[in-house]
Amino acid sequence: MPETPPPGQNGPHGAGVLPRVRVDSYNLELRSKDGFIGDRASKRAFAEILEDWREKFRRIDDDPLGDEKDVSKKKLDETLISGDPEAAGVVHGAIEDFAQEFAAVTRRFLRTKEWAETQKIAVGGGLRNSRIGEVAIGRAAVLLKADGVAIDLVPIKHHPDAAGLIGSVQLLPSWALSGHDGLLAVDIGGTNIRLGIVLTQLAKASDLSASKVWKSELWRHRDDAPKRDEAVARLNKMLRKLLDTAKYEKLRIAPVIGIGCPGVIEPDGTIARGGQNLPGGNWEGEKFNLPKAIVEAIPTIGDHDTHVIMHNDAVVQGLSQVPLMSDVEHWGVLTIGTGLGNARFTNVAAREGNDEEEKGKGEKGNGGKGKKKKKEKDKEKEKDGVSEISSK
Repeated sequence: MPETPPPGQNGPHGAGVLPRVRVDSYNLELRSKDGFIGDRASKRAFAEILEDWREKFRRIDDDPLGDEKDVSKKKLDETLISGDPEAAGVVHGAIEDFAQEFAAVTRRFLRTKEWAETQKIAVGGGLRNSRIGEVAIGRAAVLLKADGVAIDLVPIKHHPDAAGLIGSVQLLPSWALSGHDGLLAVDIGGTNIRLGIVLTQLAKASDLSASKVWKSELWRHRDDAPKRDEAVARLNKMLRKLLDTAKYEKLRIAPVIGIGCPGVIEPDGTIARGGQNLPGGNWEGEKFNLPKAIVEAIPTIGDHDTHVIMHNDAVVQGLSQVPLMSDVEHWGVLTIGTGLGNARFTNVAAREGNDEEEKGKGEKGNGGKGKKKKKEKDKEKEKDGVSEISSK
């Protein structure tokens, strides 16, 4: 993966080295004989598990969750906390089965070379924004630790909608944002497009930990089924509206737009693969370039040329967690949404410190034994039998 460019350049997008972390892997596609492993731990998978429990119940009695086909997360939360005992039992059953699947999927990621030595995983995505999701995450964490897997599995701090925007501030070094109040951020998903203005609040925290979403717009494009170019035009219109709002409030917006988008992001801003759930047409290949389309529609922000930086949406959502991961060297993010997004990071400061330590050991004449052992360890981890397609 390419390194992040200095501000003032467009691209490379999908950078492998960012100011505070190295992106070791993202959009890792693990397969089994039944298809992609991640499909077993998506929102759709949870819905199917819940429906299976309801169907078992309907064979004997009335469905305790009623006649509603797609029960909302809010209703499921209420049922779990204070609903009819049998209805709550059905929800508990679905959570348990999903947690078992999620724990199994997490184990498979941890057995890959790209995720080796991961110490903590933040879990985001739409399902995390519910009590049922939090309990499923907690239960999966318990199952993993009971199985001897030493990993911390925690819900991502921010609301998933906010995390997908706030992470954009970590695509740039803090100094590039100084002198501005915030920047525009976009989170493109298979169901929604959300965009907003993220205030960096650097005066409160130089590590960007105080960043927050000031204003945001949401478009549920799945309901409108637009063509691709119609979706881009709508996105640009929403961006201009937010810029007008910021100007009215006298906010100084940086001439940078951060974008999180599904798929493997090439350095030139094209999408290599993984954009199949995006609205209305082909987003992949060399003939379409979203960052360029946005710059053409919004050539300037304030008195400066517009610059766009795009990365994978799971990467961006994970970046919102950077200030909270300083206690570990290697960490990851899993996002439970339309699919299972994934990314794995190494903290740059921690890595640099360890490199210096290893260098010192080498100078004392260890004969390179540490490197040899690491190579042998990596070979063992590659024998787990999982078919992998890496973005790197």
